[in-house]
Amino acid sequence: MIWFSTLGFTEVLFIFLFLFFYLLYIIRVVRTARKLNSTYGSLIMKLIMRTLYFTLFIVALLGPSFGETTREIRSVGKDIMVAVDLSESMNASDIAPTRLEKVKFELKKIVEEFGSDRIGLVIFSSEAFMQCPLTYDQNALFLFIETLHTGLVPNAGTDFGPALGMALEKLEDDDGAILEQKSKVILLISDGEDFGDETPSMADKVKERGIRLYTLGVGTERGSKINTRQGFKKDDNGNDVITKLNAKSLKTLAADTRGKYFEINESGNDISRLINTISRIEGEVRDTRQVDVSANKYYYFLAFALFLLLLDGLITLRTIKI
Repeated sequence: MIWFSTLGFTEVLFIFLFLFFYLLYIIRVVRTARKLNSTYGSLIMKLIMRTLYFTLFIVALLGPSFGETTREIRSVGKDIMVAVDLSESMNASDIAPTRLEKVKFELKKIVEEFGSDRIGLVIFSSEAFMQCPLTYDQNALFLFIETLHTGLVPNAGTDFGPALGMALEKLEDDDGAILEQKSKVILLISDGEDFGDETPSMADKVKERGIRLYTLGVGTERGSKINTRQGFKKDDNGNDVITKLNAKSLKTLAADTRGKYFEINESGNDISRLINTISRIEGEVRDTRQVDVSANKYYYFLAFALFLLLLDGLITLRTIKI
């Protein structure tokens, strides 16, 4: 038998008070019975009954558990690889305070929503780098997200191909992953300015593997200047560069892989819709194990104690009502 709690100060105090006051009660009843020249032998029955249900109350308070059974515990989840564009255009301020800062804020919400799933982080511009491998550690993910800035990657334009390739590789090669492809997700976040040539071929591979690909466009059609440490970015003629959301490339990528496109612009935010879409994906069983469990059966002792208490109230002695 397993006990939920041990015999502590409170239980010991109750036992001492019960014994002390019941001893005084017995002395008083015996003296009264002698004065009335009455028998008090039936007092023994009351003593046994009250001692029994008091003991049962103490046992119920300690929470006895018995009757061990085996229960199957399953760990279910998804693998989500997030690829974040860190090209200089993500410093544009058409989405306040900047596109990148808005992405970081929304990414934290996504991490919070999928606490039971593994999430990884890839950063890219013209090249892709693994920022955080697939992990359950939300604190680590928050730290990596908070430190994102455009200086982490070379800024020679944006290419979706390397980012998709790295995300696909990590989802398939991870030693701890035993999930089916339908429970693996790639989320690509960018302003949509793709200058690479590998994107179509990588999109075909993602589609062939059956991995879900969702794209998230960040920016506006009117566009914005690009903030740099030296001021606004300028072209070869000395004019300010204006970056605009290129939703077409992201929509095409999502359509080619049978995925979905979402957007954050000046008038709308599809993050909630994105979270709901990913949430509807059924997770796969990661691990199954058998554990021994036992249930707290205090109610049996409590019910019997209450029955004896009620019976005690109904039974009276012939001379003295106890």
